[in-house]
Amino acid sequence: MNATTPADSAATASSKPPVVLIHGLWMTPTSWDTWAERFRAAGHEVIVPGWPGIDDRSPADVRRDPSALRGVGLTQIVDHYERVIRALPVTPIIMGHSFGGLITQLLADRGLGAAYVAVAPGQPAGIPTLPPSTAWTGAPILSNPFARGGAKPLSKRHFHFTFGNDLPRAASDLLWAEQAVPSVNRVFFEGVAGAVTGRGPSRVDFGRVGRAPLLVITGDRDHVVPPAIGRAIVKRYAKSGSPAVVEYREYPGRTHRLVSQDGWQEIADDALAWATSHLDAAAPAAPAAPMV
Repeated sequence: MNATTPADSAATASSKPPVVLIHGLWMTPTSWDTWAERFRAAGHEVIVPGWPGIDDRSPADVRRDPSALRGVGLTQIVDHYERVIRALPVTPIIMGHSFGGLITQLLADRGLGAAYVAVAPGQPAGIPTLPPSTAWTGAPILSNPFARGGAKPLSKRHFHFTFGNDLPRAASDLLWAEQAVPSVNRVFFEGVAGAVTGRGPSRVDFGRVGRAPLLVITGDRDHVVPPAIGRAIVKRYAKSGSPAVVEYREYPGRTHRLVSQDGWQEIADDALAWATSHLDAAAPAAPAAPMV
């Protein structure tokens, strides 16, 4: 887990909230290196925990031995992040990318953040919007339901479609070597099943009254989470009748790699500025209540 020193934490906690960054499927915490360093330079403590089985391992190490990813489920991952967050002395800003954006919404449902930013987020249960490019993204996993508990490698060709579609193939292949890991198959199956049935571990309470503000961000060249999904998520929250703030921003020319594509600084700065300007004044000093 990447974090500043205890001395740095004490210095920043009194003035600026920490930021917890949550990576998505096929990725490790290294995918957040860009935003993490920028937020630290802005004076925030930044915590970037890996999913269970990924933890602080390098992408190459996870590819060599993905056995720890097998059978890991969405609730297990969310519980893991809840433990990390409850150990913090100050309620953090929580940001997540892709499946990490779904995890961010599930953490918001548990009331664990002071503000939330979901970057190209997976949809919670009950939002069945599935553009063709999104369906193709999941095809390598969904084509074999018997591998539900497995860890499917991501080919360089499929990585180019999902993450590197703004890059020439050779540059995308280099990025694959730096960042890509096998999928946690069970999480993907749980997400798809929840979107269709409205039930399961990806379910959130869209009408939650006490939820801190949430920003949903998409890019209009994203093959994994096209704007149609982001808009559907925000529309569902809006229809719930909750007074909690939920806003949407869409960036032209951006792919699923909003956190590292050229020009990522603009989006990172916008996300942090939005979150800090919407900090929930009613949030407790720290989310200290135990998990139930």
